[in-house]
Amino acid sequence: MADSLAVVTFRPQRARKVAIGAAIAVVIVFTAVSFGLTGSTGEGKAVFQRGDQTAMIGLGIAFAAGILLFLRPRVDADDKGIRIRNVIGSYDLPWEVVRAIRFERGVSFAGAELHDDELVTIVALQIVDKEYALDGVRALRALLAAHQASATPAPSEPAEPGTPITPAEAG
Repeated sequence: MADSLAVVTFRPQRARKVAIGAAIAVVIVFTAVSFGLTGSTGEGKAVFQRGDQTAMIGLGIAFAAGILLFLRPRVDADDKGIRIRNVIGSYDLPWEVVRAIRFERGVSFAGAELHDDELVTIVALQIVDKEYALDGVRALRALLAAHQASATPAPSEPAEPGTPITPAEAG
């Protein structure tokens, strides 16, 4: 059985680097464009003002904040269950509801297959992270297998043919 203190945590690696770089680039570009907003608007008597430049920088910061949402994905698991945080939405699942951890060829993200046939995407484990993602899937599968092994009841003796089943045994 897994150590009760064993906690695994995984976050996407490459996507984090790309998101941080893209957010910085967006702020720099919007700031550079804001300094170009001077003088006449091109037609009419309107003129760019300091507020227009500030608004352009503010838009750059807002877009960068949206890009930084891609830093949010994370998966944590221990012997009790798995906590999945994606870009939008989070799931806190006990191992009892998880059937398998899947990561199939041609699929970009790992997933937690539930007993009700739902598949919860684990954005933190992405194919672009290669070995890191495989290590994460292996760790989650090991925790799931340890839980399933500890939760499997001992096999009971089969009933004799023709022996009636009591209501307590039936359900």
